Amino acid sequence: MRALGMTKGPMMRVLMVAPPGAGKGTQGAVIATHFGIPHIATGDLLRDHVARRTPLGQAVQAHLDQGELVPDEIVLDMVREALADAAATGGGYVLDGVPRTMAQARATYQIGLELGMTADVALHLKADDRELERRLLARAALEGRSDDTEETIRRRLRVYHELTHPIVAWYGDRGIFVTVDAMRPADQVGREILAALEVMRSFVHRSPDQPRRAVDLSGLGAAFGELPAPTP
Repeated sequence: MRALGMTKGPMMRVLMVAPPGAGKGTQGAVIATHFGIPHIATGDLLRDHVARRTPLGQAVQAHLDQGELVPDEIVLDMVREALADAAATGGGYVLDGVPRTMAQARATYQIGLELGMTADVALHLKADDRELERRLLARAALEGRSDDTEETIRRRLRVYHELTHPIVAWYGDRGIFVTVDAMRPADQVGREILAALEVMRSFVHRSPDQPRRAVDLSGLGAAFGELPAPTP
């Protein structure tokens, strides 16, 4: 899709919560371009280290091949450095790839508090496992990625449901959670995300009289006839 370009207004700080294959990288890049903020993609950073065979890259290669999570201390050190850089260059960011566990969510929040960089929005991309498997297998064939075999994909999805999905309720309680249906074409998903974030940034830096509530936009496509309503 065609991004709208950098827009003026308060800087946005966005966390992306999504299973593998839901489009975090694609939508993270769209958000970053639109708001003129850094796209911090921890997976890309780690793969770069692996490709260059740095000490860090060699340490995480086995975890990636097995579809396991990279140890928190490695990931969180990268996050702290990236958020510090973002703080020095404007204060906004879109963080893609972290958090994946409650421990990472709490640690990322603490890092944000220390740096004055806590998130304004936790953006949840919602998608069906069968569609995620199809996308990841197609990506593996196209890119030849060793961490995207069928067995590994299923293991990664199990890890997501066991460890990552429970943080949804935590962000919902904080009132910064927005859910978007990621089963549709990327340009439709991107337009809905940008529209939601533009509305939200008009009040994210205010102190509302009433607590904010989580927002679920995942049914909008069905409401406007874009796709069948999900089966209960």
